[in-house]
Amino acid sequence: MGVVIIDGSTVRDFVNDEAVFNKSLDDSFDSLDINNDGVLSRSELRKAFESLRLIEAHFGMDVATPPEELTKIYNSIFDGFDLDGSGTVDKEEFKGEMKKILLAIADGLGSSPIQMALEDDEQSFLKQAADLEASKLQKPPPSAA
Repeated sequence: MGVVIIDGSTVRDFVNDEAVFNKSLDDSFDSLDINNDGVLSRSELRKAFESLRLIEAHFGMDVATPPEELTKIYNSIFDGFDLDGSGTVDKEEFKGEMKKILLAIADGLGSSPIQMALEDDEQSFLKQAADLEASKLQKPPPSAA
């Protein structure tokens, strides 16, 4: 686990760097596509969101969400990703919705830097955003010729 300083522009810059962002989402999609059929099923996407533990965790509160309520929530999330109603999420649907989610996070973070503890997980989009910003800060400025 590491601590990074991040703000909305960190996340926005990550999303706007098409090469880095697309590679990150391609890698993430491929790791979620357990059966390698080129689309995410309801259960594959649910596993991804379960691993984030955003819904089950109540941030210090000892409250359990009933399983049937969790199923409703995950089905709603899946339906939000499955834009064409095909019953699966293809790579473009995944990229489009993840872009919206990350830009919403950027808007929520705003321009005030905050410290955030992030797992040293290469799949974490926020960690990748922070790493991208750090790599830009470490590059020497271009020399004037």
